[in-house]
This record gives sequence, structure tokens and C-alpha cells, in this order.
Amino acid sequence: MKELKKTYDPHSFEDRIYREWKEGGYFRADNSSDKEAYTIVMPPPNVTGSLHLGHAINNTLQDVLIRWKRMDGYEALWVPGTDHASISTEAKVVAKLESEGIQKTDLTREEFLEKAWEWTREYGGRINGQLEKLGVSCDWSRERFTLDETLSDAVLEVFIRMYEEGLIYQGDRIVNWCSSCGTAVSDIEVEHEDETGKLYTIKYPIKGEEGFISIATTRPETLLGDLAVAVSPDDERYIDHIGKTLILPLVNREIPLLADEYVLAEFGTGAVKITPSHDPNDFVVGERHQLGQCVVIDTQARIVEGYGPYSGLDRYEARKRILEDLNAQGLLVSIEDHQHAVGHCERCSTTIEPLISKQWFVKMEGLAKPAKEAYVRGDLKLHPDRFGKIYVNWLDNIKDWCISRQLWWGHRLPVYYCQDCAKTIVSKTRPENCPDCGSAALGQDEDTLDTWFSSALWPFSTLGWPEQTQDLKKFFPTSVLVTGYDIIFFWVIRMVFSSLHQMGELPFKDVYFNGLVRDSQGRKMSKSLNNGIDPLDIIEDYGADALRFMLVSGNTPGNDLRFFTEKVEAARNFANKLWNASRFVLMNTGEQSDFNFAVEDLEIEDKWILTKLQKTIDSIQINLERYDLGIAAGNIYDFTWDEFCDWYIELVKSRLYGEDARSKQTAVSVLIYVLREILRLLHPFMPFITEEIYSYLPEGVKEDLLIKETWPHAQEELSFSEEARIVEDIIEGVKSIRNARSEMDIPPSKKSAIHIVTQSSKVQQELREGLDLFRRVGSADSVEILDKETGEEALTVIKSGYRILVPLAGLVDYQKELDRLTKERERIEQEIKRASGKLGNSSFTEKAPAAVVEQERNKLEKYEKMFEEILTNIQEVEGKL
Repeated sequence: MKELKKTYDPHSFEDRIYREWKEGGYFRADNSSDKEAYTIVMPPPNVTGSLHLGHAINNTLQDVLIRWKRMDGYEALWVPGTDHASISTEAKVVAKLESEGIQKTDLTREEFLEKAWEWTREYGGRINGQLEKLGVSCDWSRERFTLDETLSDAVLEVFIRMYEEGLIYQGDRIVNWCSSCGTAVSDIEVEHEDETGKLYTIKYPIKGEEGFISIATTRPETLLGDLAVAVSPDDERYIDHIGKTLILPLVNREIPLLADEYVLAEFGTGAVKITPSHDPNDFVVGERHQLGQCVVIDTQARIVEGYGPYSGLDRYEARKRILEDLNAQGLLVSIEDHQHAVGHCERCSTTIEPLISKQWFVKMEGLAKPAKEAYVRGDLKLHPDRFGKIYVNWLDNIKDWCISRQLWWGHRLPVYYCQDCAKTIVSKTRPENCPDCGSAALGQDEDTLDTWFSSALWPFSTLGWPEQTQDLKKFFPTSVLVTGYDIIFFWVIRMVFSSLHQMGELPFKDVYFNGLVRDSQGRKMSKSLNNGIDPLDIIEDYGADALRFMLVSGNTPGNDLRFFTEKVEAARNFANKLWNASRFVLMNTGEQSDFNFAVEDLEIEDKWILTKLQKTIDSIQINLERYDLGIAAGNIYDFTWDEFCDWYIELVKSRLYGEDARSKQTAVSVLIYVLREILRLLHPFMPFITEEIYSYLPEGVKEDLLIKETWPHAQEELSFSEEARIVEDIIEGVKSIRNARSEMDIPPSKKSAIHIVTQSSKVQQELREGLDLFRRVGSADSVEILDKETGEEALTVIKSGYRILVPLAGLVDYQKELDRLTKERERIEQEIKRASGKLGNSSFTEKAPAAVVEQERNKLEKYEKMFEEILTNIQEVEGKL
């Protein structure tokens, strides 16, 4: 048998193993299989992106689930892919061109797109290689890109269907305009930040009178586009003025003073300026009163022509000039500090400018209702469920979705306009002639679709829709979506309503939200704080398994995770512990070739570890099914480190080195069996180290690769509850002995006798089965069970039903022993006080289940007996000082 290397070195095998998995086709799913399908679609990272910790945690969690289900007998498909990321990719291409002295406007659309494809081919796909370093087991043969021909066909198909259904329309609406990106963005692509701005109070003269109406605004530059001033119909200050005409300052336009329920009388002066082309609320008021439109700020955030000295000025420079002129005319009443939320572009942080613009929209009301009902009925489950409130609230307050973008990179709208009769034609391919007038003079809409329009189709477009492919039949709907909670609006909800509308069913039944990875101080990682962590650096320093295990073991659904290098080190130490334990086990197999064991040959410690293993298997299964992956990781960690490495291996060492060949063979067989189960259970979490150790297992107990293994399930015939309870009790006793010896500075190498004192024949019988365990791990040279104490000076550990005495002759410092007993007496006093208080509380004794109350009474009785015994021990030690 080949020998496991002495030192754990992940770099010596991680790349090799991944190559073997990938080239062997072990990630590929078979769409003709009879197995039940289990499908995950990867949230597509930007095609030109690089791996960051957000990708690392999200993809590690997906990989745990897909590896688990693959081992558990499912036909498991994990679809990878990337997103064309229209705004961010175009911005990067434009920046690259500008660095070369080329403006976007210098190129034709076709020339620019060729540059964008060059950029994508050069930098795209880097993240895939980085994901491979992490160990993801997605089916690379099914990799998708949102601009692939098949996915693009799905996008056009959906647009045309929804247009024909009247769900997609073109209209003049207020949109969020980013002057830097040069495009409209949707509401959820706007980040609102609280800022300290100014509130300006300005006087508007009343026509034909000496009086004024004062309004308050945070954006005086939009005054140029005012078409009315509105007040609340119930505001007594203005009732006599409603219907009068005002003179718009600086412009001298006559505008009405009107009443509208929208106005809050308590805000500012109670009178607000109405600028329908530059404010979404004003747009609604303007439509209600048929005010029309007046655009005064263009797409570059400059004042349009026709406004004298202000035309051509940037919006903020125009604000400054307008305020100066208002002040000079005596119309600027006051300037006050004002806290308000200001919208910024999610991509570039530029302040958003609300503009009236002709855009394409999706009608959302009819789509939102079934998406909400699916959650309310319980068909769609969110983990954790607290995100359900956010989900429902957003759908309840949804607005029509602006899907057109003034960009070149992306899916171009399949919309054509006849230049002779203005007919709008929606078609997948360019029509030869106008269907109305027959003209061949047709032009395609210049806009592209919002990136999220194509991403919303991801669960079924990646499987071949609109064609009825075998992949679509086998693997849709998918099983679970694993994603960050920060894109619940951007992506999750849009996939839900898109799938319900196009496919007639949900795209997935479960959504598992992972949190953000923050720095050790809880701050979001950013370039400005210089606190970013490169996952590839962590993999280089500690190995992929350590990073993966740290990310999973610290994860709870929906909660953010703080990144500490010390946690990665702890995960690496766990890998090292497993490596060393495995090496020890394998080195002790000797010439043994048969690793089967008979139940009748099992010794009590064998039965204990096998029982603990079955419980661990059950716990991991339950927690994985609940998406409590962090708890599941803790289950296998605790079992491996504490029970297998620290206890079982120690308990059987004497059998490995002893003369009893049958006992040794059984011990080795159980060690190999448990180690194999550990490797299978741990494989989804730490796939590289488990695969490498597995390859060293003896022939006859393994497949050729661990990735092909089946998932463990608990076996009732290997659960021995009574023997396990006895060993647990012995282990607790040994721990108490070790703690007591440590407190008294007695080194483990100093052996002593152990006397177990009890008059209970039942307890004596139970302890006799595991008597030798005390000797092996309790620093004992002999162990005896006695009916009563010998009277010699001894360190005493009180357990329920018996006492453990360690004779102290030549071993102990009596003052330290007194201090230890005193602390133990104080602890027991607190337990008695707690139990007595509980039993003295009628709310507890009358309302708690009878079994719980009885259990508490038994505890009190036990502690009272222990208290009497410890007082006796204290008196004895005091007598020796």
C-alpha cells in the first residue's frame, strides 16, 4: 500500500485532482438518465469579472449542494455561465478606447461591437479558471453566455410574445437617467444615499397682484421646466388663491396654481413646484391636470437650448447661476440645510437625473400578482423566510419596468420603424418590407435591452428554451437558487414572474440567500477602504479546501460573514488534523486485506464511535435538507476532530500495538470504515483533501474515485445506544480526571491508580464493560471498582451514581485541591439555587410538562447529594493542611 505523504500540502494535488475530475467527465449530467433530476443554475458573473469573495461563498455553497445530491443518487446538473453585463462591459470598453484616443462616437455601431467582442474574448472567461481553483463541479460542457445564439433567441422570443400580449409597450415616462453611463436605468439600479443638501425657498409672483406664493425645492435648476404650482386642497392658507395664475421667475412663463391631493401641507411652505418632465411624482400630477411636458435638462445633464444664459450649463453650474439671479431679483427667500435621500447610479455612483424619455416598458401589475401568490401559498420558499416580507413588499409596490437602454453592447431591441409611414414592426429578423405600405426603408431601434431582461430567463433559456430540448424536459424546473440577498429585486423576482408567465411554473421551489462577506470589522469590502481580499491569494496560502470550509462553516442563511484570516487558518488546521489522523490509520493497516468486521467482535469503544457516526450522518442530512450548511459543516467537524481523532484513535491505540490479533483486526477495520465515512461526508465541503486521502484507502473498500461514491445514510444495525451511553459517561469521567489533574499540575506522564466507588451493582456492571478505557486514557496504571473508599488521600471527581478517586500520595498540592473543591462546591450551589428557584416558581411547575418538572426534581436531588459529598471531601482536605 502506498503511503500518504508526511505533510499536508494542498498544492501538490489540488490542480491534478480537478483536472482528473473535469477530463473524466464526472461533472456532466445525463439527460437520458432514469435518476431523479436535481438542478442548479449558477448566478452568472460578469463575463469580464474576476473572482471575489462573494463569488467564492456563493459558488462554494452551490458546490456543496450539487456534490451532496450527486452522491445521493440524483442526476445532478449545475449549469455554469456568464452575463454580458451591458452597462459595466460597455463602460470598460469605452474607457479602453479613450485611453487609446478613440471616442465611442468616432466608431460605427458595428465597429464598436467588434471592439467589445475583442475585449470579451481577451478578458472573458478568466473567472471560469478561477472558479476551477475553488473546486466547483459544474457541468462545463453546458456553459452558457447571455449573448449566445440560443439565449439571444430566447430573449427575442419573450420580447415578441410579451409585445403581442400587450405586456411590452413604448411610452414617454420619467426614467432614471445616468448621464455618465448615457442610459436609462431601472428603479432597482438606483442606490439612494442620505445626504445633507439645501432646501431653497423661492417666491413666485401672482399675476396681476402684489403678492407671492413661496415654494420650497431642493433642485432650483428644474424651475425652468415648471408648468404649475400645486397646494393641498385642504390647506386653508391657499384656498383663496387656487386657480390663480403665477409668473414663473426668470422665465416669465404663466403657470397655474392648482390643488392636488399629492401635496403635503406640512412640507416646506405647503406649495410645491410641478415639473412633469423631471420628477416622477410631478409627472403623475401633470398627467392628472393635462399640463403637458417641458424638458429643460438633456441627457448630458445640461440645460437645453432656449433658456438664455443657462443653456449649455451643467445642471450644478446652472443651479448656481439661477440662485444668483433669483437673489438679485429678491425672489430667493431662504436657504436651509436639508437631509434627504439622493439617487445614484448603482454602476458609477453618478447622481441620477429624472428625465422624461421615450422608452420601452414591461407592464408589471399582471406579472407581479402570480409571483406574489406563489410565495404566499408556500409554493416558493425563501431561506431564511424573513426575506419574504421584502419580496412581497416590492411586488405590492411594483412599477412598470423600463427595459430599454441607450447602449450598444447587449441584445438589440427587435423593433423596426418604417421611415415612410412610421409603422412599428416587432420581429426576430429584419423585415424586407413594411407590412402596411410596402416600403423597404426600415430602421432598427438603436436601444438594447436591460441586462436583467435576459438574466430573468436564465433558468430555462440555459436549458434550450424556446426549443423543447431534452435538457429542458429533464432538468426544468430547477431545484434551488443560491444567490446573494442583495439581488432579490434585480434577479430573483424577475426570474419568478418570467418563468411563471413563459413556462407556467416556478423556476425553482427554494431560494437560499447567502450573506455578504465583510472584513473583520464588519465593513463592506471596497477599493476605497483597501480592505478587499483576493480569494486566489487565500487559496495560494492555505489551499482551496481551507477557504471553502471557512466560508461554509461560518455561514448561516441570509447573514453576513466576517472574514478573519484566523478562521482560514483554523480550517487549514482541521485539514491538517484529518491528514495526520488518516496517515496514522493507514500506517497501521499493515498487511491486513480484509476490512469487514462482525458485530460480535466489536468492543465497547467500537460500538460508541459507530453509534456517534450514525447520529452525525443523520444530523448532517437533516441540516443539509434545511439549508443549514454551516451547522452541517460543524457536525462533521466535531465528529472528526473530537470524537474520531481525539478519542477513538486514542482509545484503540493499545489494541493496534497489542498481541490480540482479532481485536487489532477489528480496530483497524472500524478505523478504516469510519475514515471512509468521514471522507464521504466531508467531500462536498472539502473535495480535494478528501479525494486525495481516499485514493490511499485499501483496495476493496473504495471506488476508483471518491466523486463517484454514494452518500452515507445512517444504519440502525450499527447503532448501540446503551454501549454508547456507557462510553460517553467514561469519557466525561476521564475529562474530569484530566481537568482535576491539570488544575493540580499533575502531568499526564505521572501514572496513578483509579478507584471507582459505587454501591450500585447496575453502575458497577456498566462501568466494568469499559473499565480498561479508564486505564488507557486516564493516566492510570490500575483501575478498580470498589464498594467503598479505602480511606487514603485521593483526588475526587463526583459523577452521577459513582465517584472517581485518584490516590494523591506523592502527586498533589493540597491547597490547590482545596481551591478546586471550593470552586466545584460553588458551582453545585449555583445549580441547586437555580433548580430550587425553578421548582419554587408555580408558573413553571403548573405550566411545564410533567416530565420536564420531574426531570428538574431529579436534577435537584442529584446536586444535593453531590453537595453533601463535596463538603465531606473539603473537610478531609482541610484536615491535611
